[in-house]
Amino acid sequence: MNDPDPAAAYHDLLAAGGSLAADSQAALDDGLRRHGLFFNDRPLCTVLRPRFLTPAQYRFLHDRIKLLLPAFRAAHDRAVVDPMFRRQFRLAGWEEELLAIDPGYDGYAPTSRLDAFFTPDGGFRVTEFNAETPAGAGYSDALYEVFAGLPVFQEFQRDYNVQPLPAQQGVVYALLGAYRKWKNRTADPPRVAILDWREVPTFGEFILFARCLAAIGIEARFVDPREVEYDGRTLRAGDFSINLVYKRVLLGELVERGGLDHPVIRAVRDGAACMVNPFRCKVLFKKASLAVLSDERNAALFTPGQREAVAAHVPWTRVVEERRTTFDGRPIDLVPFVLANRDRLVLKPNDDYGGHGIVLGWTVDAGEWEAGVRAALFAPHVVQERVPTPVEPYPVFRDGRLELSDRTVDTDPFVAFGAHVHGCLTRLSTGPLVSVTAGGGSAVPTVLVEPR
Repeated sequence: MNDPDPAAAYHDLLAAGGSLAADSQAALDDGLRRHGLFFNDRPLCTVLRPRFLTPAQYRFLHDRIKLLLPAFRAAHDRAVVDPMFRRQFRLAGWEEELLAIDPGYDGYAPTSRLDAFFTPDGGFRVTEFNAETPAGAGYSDALYEVFAGLPVFQEFQRDYNVQPLPAQQGVVYALLGAYRKWKNRTADPPRVAILDWREVPTFGEFILFARCLAAIGIEARFVDPREVEYDGRTLRAGDFSINLVYKRVLLGELVERGGLDHPVIRAVRDGAACMVNPFRCKVLFKKASLAVLSDERNAALFTPGQREAVAAHVPWTRVVEERRTTFDGRPIDLVPFVLANRDRLVLKPNDDYGGHGIVLGWTVDAGEWEAGVRAALFAPHVVQERVPTPVEPYPVFRDGRLELSDRTVDTDPFVAFGAHVHGCLTRLSTGPLVSVTAGGGSAVPTVLVEPR
């Protein structure tokens, strides 16, 4: 006998009549307002159901990623010490300069996030590695609090056990763990600057993190990079002295606006402040990191187990350049192959986020694809094999009516210290490109569900 489908059971509750759907939408709207869960002025969530995973699915995700992460570590460690190998990542000159700065603790990214999809064959494929400024952990936990108060969610729990997947505490653990290991640490408690531009659309999440840190007795403030000063000994924002920087600002933007002599960069270089994530996170944040893992010429760098994990979970990815390589074990000329196979390939800028600059080959004509490929030869890009993206129905209540609307669903586990999974972000999209920044983008809490 097949187990009941929890999503169908949840949808049936909403569709059963009465005011449950309308009341749940009102509770969602109220919860989003109370927690400040907006991206710019858009609600962060527009559907009435969380993402459901079974305990077995989450264990599979955790266990397989644990096998894959050492391959990323091996590529990072080799890149730090081997300039010739590092060329594969296509770092800019200023990134090379910052790479030489020792963060004062071991680890390229105490907090990170893999962006992935479950596939129809029961596996999953990692399409990007956000090793610089992974967002969403605070939002995910706050969204669970909101959903836990929805009338339909309460009714659903009569028949199903629901377990949240907290993510925010994992980020806090990574921050404080890096500070404890930091070689220049004093007896002073951490004083945390959550660093980004005041006008960014994710400002609401910084408030959530400041509250979370305050709840455990850690002083934390949001700090705009334009507000900091460094006197050669202490990094400050007004009267607030800073010894731990939770860096949410992108390094590229920080250097573009403030240069390599920005106070934060000088303070970290001098060992006056600990920063998470460190400058060395840029190596794996590059989209080329997946090309390094999947390229046949790097196979000897990895153990047999790591090669198996890469083959199973990293789609074929290459830096766009004139070269010979392989695809499915067959030799190819890369650029002619890419030009001839747009329906199965994706172009991505090597260093961008939020879906910016991505070209999905099956959504454009041959002329647009060729123009994208030619442009990619002059600015670092990768080409990646198309990954089948799962679609699930999600309930939407609008204009007084309930409807089920298909959404593309990704699966983005958070990772602590490059070693283990702690929680999972789920993003939904009405189109093929999944990003909260895109129109139709949404986030929902991810929960484990099993029948009572």
